[in-house]
Amino acid sequence: MRSSPSSAASLAQRLRRGGRRLDRWLRGTYLELVYSERYQLELPGNDPRRGERILSALDGAGLLDPRAVHRAPLAPFRELRRVHGDAYLDSLVRSDALLQVFGLELPDYAVERAMAGQRAMVGGTQLASRLALASGRLAANLGGGLHHAFADKGERFCIFNDVAVAIAGLRAEGFAAPILVVDLDLHDDDGTRSIFAEDPTVHTFSVHNRTTSEVRAVAATAIELGSEVDDDAYLGILGERLPPVFAAAHPELVYYLAGCDPAADDAIGDWKISAAGMLRRDRLVIDLARRRERPVPVVIVLAGGYGQEAWRYTARFFSSLRPGGRALEPPTTAAVTLTRYRQLAGELRAGEQRPEQEAERRRRPGRRRHSPGEADWELSFEDLLPNLGGPQRPQRLLGACSRQQVELTLERAGLLERFRQLGFPNPAVTLDLEHPGGEAVRIHGDPDGGDLLAELRLRIDRNTAPGLALLRIEWLLLQNPREAFTPARPRLPGQEHPGLGMLRDVIALLIVACERLQLDGVLWVPAHYHTAAQGRRTSRFLHPADEGLFRALEPVLAGLPLPAAAFAVERGQVLDGATGTPLVWHPMQVVVPASDRLRQQLEADEYRRQADAAAAAHDFRLARG
Repeated sequence: MRSSPSSAASLAQRLRRGGRRLDRWLRGTYLELVYSERYQLELPGNDPRRGERILSALDGAGLLDPRAVHRAPLAPFRELRRVHGDAYLDSLVRSDALLQVFGLELPDYAVERAMAGQRAMVGGTQLASRLALASGRLAANLGGGLHHAFADKGERFCIFNDVAVAIAGLRAEGFAAPILVVDLDLHDDDGTRSIFAEDPTVHTFSVHNRTTSEVRAVAATAIELGSEVDDDAYLGILGERLPPVFAAAHPELVYYLAGCDPAADDAIGDWKISAAGMLRRDRLVIDLARRRERPVPVVIVLAGGYGQEAWRYTARFFSSLRPGGRALEPPTTAAVTLTRYRQLAGELRAGEQRPEQEAERRRRPGRRRHSPGEADWELSFEDLLPNLGGPQRPQRLLGACSRQQVELTLERAGLLERFRQLGFPNPAVTLDLEHPGGEAVRIHGDPDGGDLLAELRLRIDRNTAPGLALLRIEWLLLQNPREAFTPARPRLPGQEHPGLGMLRDVIALLIVACERLQLDGVLWVPAHYHTAAQGRRTSRFLHPADEGLFRALEPVLAGLPLPAAAFAVERGQVLDGATGTPLVWHPMQVVVPASDRLRQQLEADEYRRQADAAAAAHDFRLARG
């Protein structure tokens, strides 16, 4: 069962790289994919764009067939009732319904979004199940794996158990064959094991760090490995225990919860599995299912994976599944984010008026002519100014973008939606193009100007670096005034409120602006150590002496969490090894290159030589205590 051609085409259109046609004759569809924008939930530790980044990476590698992308529907409550009791479902209408699930009381708007998002994930797993059975091959839901949901309660961010609901639906439709659930999320498959505790036709297999439920099942394998597990121990136990389970269960359908939280760099995990180990694990499961006398259909769901890098393990795994293919190394998160905004810029440019349309409109004032795809936002206030008389005030940011274009960009990029998910249902975008500190973009929590969420002040700088034109950030504020600092998210120097986690998005948008305005890069002066450190993957210091100083700092602070490192610098705890005097953070210009000219300057032998010399000249140490 496929989603409608129009919905699939709409989703694929958002994923196409500008002007590049996908190869529709890729040796068949090797992997059906299911996704919905509803999956983008702002939850602690969660990357709301995890599924989208996977799709973008596959698209960028030419591995995404638009015909194989399907939109996840909302699971009807009649499907949920096959697994979850009415008393539990009825309880979800209360204002404190999700307190046990999320560990905090959510406002009504957040409850609705979380419910809709997880109902979509259930619907996605149901659709992926039907696609896998119809093709006899592989299908993946770019969400789901909600294995901590029990029949009568939800726990640990899982409201509904998508795999259990999908299996119950198949059983109701007459699919009676044995099913194997392979759960390789870092955490115990306690909810799923409990739901199928008395069902001998569903074998649940889980390898996890700690067993959190003593529920025993008639057909289950639960293996606890503890903390600090490495590749050898993990792959050894899988190679020893999983093949016999396949042989004994004789499954005709496999669900694979391909959690990425066992990875060494997972934000909350406590295992040490390498990228190569994760891929070997994934391929072991698929090979056991597919390399049989009668290959078994497999439904893959994402399950756990926390932080901004979790998606890369899944993208690497999926790229290895194409016929005869080997795994491709996915791009960085920063690169995928930048590609996304370049796509967005291309789509916006495609909607701009052609010169002949503009000339026709101006020849016939008073009539608004529409062509297919032309939108009302293209008529800006500056179009009317010549007829009103008086001084003409600036109306376009950096002389290029009207307020409508800025707002549309933020809307289509999903940033305004993220503000809505944070509890600001009507975020308002304003421009202040005559601010003495630079042209300003502000986002408030409502049209009345309450709750300043973001402020960005910019100007074009042609003086700081001879021969270069840079987009200078004079001020950047990203904050949530309604959120409190917590031990998990402590205050950083200079913060009045917790941040929004949108710095990468802002920088990517500004790089696209540089490319469009033919500027060489983005320039800013970090007021604190953590601001420079957060952008370190894509940025360099403009001057080699500053680059060298920061390089000398990095190994001294490498063992500290970012907040502790930032305060160590702020409080004078970083000392000069020779003199014992505290380091005083001083303004240092940082750039993100957008032109080859600036990239070459930052990679030049003389720049490297001076940076290396400056790094060698510093000897920092941390003050004891």
